[in-house]
Amino acid sequence: MDLNWLSAILVGAGCLALGYCIGTRCPSFIFLRLTPKVVKDTKTNPSSHHGNKKNKSKEPFEIDKLADILDDFKMVLVVRNDLKMGKGKIAAQCSHATLGLYKKLLNRAPKALNRWEMCAQPKVVVKIESEEDMLVLQERAKSLKLPTHITIDAGRTQIAPNSRTVMAILGPVEVVDDVTGGLKLL
Repeated sequence: MDLNWLSAILVGAGCLALGYCIGTRCPSFIFLRLTPKVVKDTKTNPSSHHGNKKNKSKEPFEIDKLADILDDFKMVLVVRNDLKMGKGKIAAQCSHATLGLYKKLLNRAPKALNRWEMCAQPKVVVKIESEEDMLVLQERAKSLKLPTHITIDAGRTQIAPNSRTVMAILGPVEVVDDVTGGLKLL
């Protein structure tokens, strides 16, 4: 009887260790292949005709090519300091920005996303003083072919509706630092 319990514990520990090893070596590859593709039927769904801008497939980001060459990737979260958000609000908005950029990169730059994940998903939070400065920074990032995502708040708690709160930028450390290097940590 005692031998059966010991066997069960050893088998369970072995499965746990195997799952951990597989998950740390290739977490995104396994789950991306298991995700089913959604097929839209234009006969039953009139909004999915070719004229609808939302359904056009978007081009992959050029940053995906850099993932083959460069090793160190990071994400920078640029928080608007002029909104005077509380700590919890900033944390929530940074989470929204991170997830928004992650979803954007999932299909359009999977190699870059995987490279960032393999670097332990580094994130740096900096502050910027105005919405105009944030938009200028976004244009600078786009000119260097870096993907960005700006979170727009619904305005249910602390700040006005449709306020741009946080911008996420992801890319090679050197290129991202070229865009955000002059900003101070939050």
